[in-house]
Amino acid sequence: MKKKPIYVEIEIDSHIDDVWDASQDPDLHSQWDLRFSSITYLPKKDGEPQMFTYKRSVSPLLTVEGWGKSTGTFNKGDGTRSSSLHFGTDQWVSPIKEGKGYWKYEPQQKGTKFLTQYDYDANFGSIGKAFDAFVFRPIIGWGTALSFDVLKRWLEKGESPRSQYYRFFTTYGLAMLFAFVWIYHGLLPKIIGMHPEEKRMLASTIPFDDPTITAIMIGIGIAEVLFGVLWLIYKRKKHLFTLQLIIFPLLTIAAMIAAPEAAIHPFNPVTFNLSLFVLSLIGYFSSDCLPTAKSCKRKR
Repeated sequence: MKKKPIYVEIEIDSHIDDVWDASQDPDLHSQWDLRFSSITYLPKKDGEPQMFTYKRSVSPLLTVEGWGKSTGTFNKGDGTRSSSLHFGTDQWVSPIKEGKGYWKYEPQQKGTKFLTQYDYDANFGSIGKAFDAFVFRPIIGWGTALSFDVLKRWLEKGESPRSQYYRFFTTYGLAMLFAFVWIYHGLLPKIIGMHPEEKRMLASTIPFDDPTITAIMIGIGIAEVLFGVLWLIYKRKKHLFTLQLIIFPLLTIAAMIAAPEAAIHPFNPVTFNLSLFVLSLIGYFSSDCLPTAKSCKRKR
């Protein structure tokens, strides 16, 4: 299987010096680039390559550490700059063994074209190569592109990378949560389990016979599952958060009409729906103008 190098390109409405500083200063670089938690330059003499170490915290219990070397930077007559890198790690847990790449900075009439291309050898032999091709390489390519857009928004609009990532992961974390909640409550209590309490509450609201109530409950379950799936595929999350800000109060009122005594039950509809309403409100305000990997060009 022939591997393709990772290529990411973006145009930033900012002076080339600002883009250069944000990507060459280790303290600034580690703020916007998802691939690094920290970068530390090592002492060097004039004319020597710049050596550095990096860390990426994967979890509270796992941190991948590696080394790097800036093998050359130069300026062309047209103002183009570039920086070549050689990097790797000796940690066996890392999917990456060793690689090479470069940054390139091209001044435009308005702003800077910033691009990178890099490739690496995967760890763990043939299994590692397969994992890299189908899982890790697409993820790290996406992460690089997302990071480039975070840098673009930082330099153009002034919003800090920390704030952008907070809103991004809050929004998509809540989206995954709501997908699980809707699919779970559509499948288990209504379609698979046919919970008698669900049927009783529905029957107290609409006076139909048992087969009709069962059919309606299955229909509601299917609708909830589809809405959960919508959370996974629909791009404009703010629309879904807005819809839930309307749905959850209505569901609470309907539940209290159907079964007023449920208000004193543990984990009852009032507290449950109120919690989901507040989470929807948080998602509504966090989902504005999120960074996206789609703003980058991924092929030459």
